Amino acid sequence: MNKGIFRRSAMSMSPKAALLEEYTLIARALAAPARLSILEQLAQGERGVEALAAKTGLAFANCSQHLQHLRRAGLATSRREGKAVIYQLSDNKTLELMDLLRIIAERNLAQVERILRGLTGEDDAPEPINRAELAVRLAQGAVTVLDVRPSDEYAAGHIPGARNVTLAELDGILPSLAPDAEIVAYCRGPYCVYAHQAVATLRGYGFKARRLEGGLPEWREDGRPVVVAES
Repeated sequence: MNKGIFRRSAMSMSPKAALLEEYTLIARALAAPARLSILEQLAQGERGVEALAAKTGLAFANCSQHLQHLRRAGLATSRREGKAVIYQLSDNKTLELMDLLRIIAERNLAQVERILRGLTGEDDAPEPINRAELAVRLAQGAVTVLDVRPSDEYAAGHIPGARNVTLAELDGILPSLAPDAEIVAYCRGPYCVYAHQAVATLRGYGFKARRLEGGLPEWREDGRPVVVAES
């Protein structure tokens, strides 16, 4: 579309109509599962297109196209690093928007509730622990924290004292967990289901387990300490 024609069209709208048109750019940018998956990855840290494509299972060209939609909507920003283009979330408000989308869906869409219940395998799954409470429990040395994200995401930043274990490795560490241990699992944030699955597995073995409300990105945005593995 010719930009000059678009600007003249926008100028002919009422101010309210023009504003609503701009707001829908954001709504349209969110209206694709692939873009939500990309945002989830960017919440872990800045990424290049190739890394994002590998993480999300998208073709390079397709991933690049989705990133352009997110950038135009102001949900992601980019910078050049040599020949590579590096993307990141625009600011913490994007993370808040992602979480708000999850909250509204969980409250109002029955299918979302059914999917989550299927992940936990029980109707009375424990309420997640909030970040302030977890910080207190960590300071007291009264909790075992499991980061169930892939090892590269753990290395890029994790909650102090957290132990990295993927879902595939979970069964193998069970003998090393105290039977009466209080366990908290966390993962990527609003859309990640690894923590739900880890808690369901642990509770199936009789452990006292809960998931963290949010994930590593929200913990970091609170200004709480994050450990980065030495390269």
